[in-house]
Amino acid sequence: MDLVAGLEAWPGAALIRQSGTAYLFVNAAHILGIGLLVGAILPLDLRLLGCFRAVPLAVIGAFLTRAAAVGLALALSTGFWLFTVKPAEYLANEAFLWKLGLLAFAITNIGLQHGGGFRAAMARGEVSGAIRLRAAISVTLWLGTLLAGRWIGFL
Repeated sequence: MDLVAGLEAWPGAALIRQSGTAYLFVNAAHILGIGLLVGAILPLDLRLLGCFRAVPLAVIGAFLTRAAAVGLALALSTGFWLFTVKPAEYLANEAFLWKLGLLAFAITNIGLQHGGGFRAAMARGEVSGAIRLRAAISVTLWLGTLLAGRWIGFL
């Protein structure tokens, strides 16, 4: 509980608790990060799954991967900042815990997908069964994370 109290006492948390404008901008940045992440990762995963075959992976792969990485960094940093406003309340929220779990699995899946020659395979346009499987898992995890995030406000 000391860590939770420390997070809640953080000046950044106090700022967005006291300023509706600051909260608005942090929340908007969080939504932007999510949009960039999901808006980049879904088309890439769908391409890896065999959709949009007319678009070469070598053309879109690196760009979408980088765009998703920027979105993830923005969503994680702003999401953590929003969490510090009411950490005890969020930690007691079942939907938030689901979101964290799905997020952890999604990030782990990124590490698995990008290990072992993924970039070279994309540059050659070669998509193995393992890459397809991790792309399907990615779609499921990111959409689940998105839904769990929306669910937080309803509990």
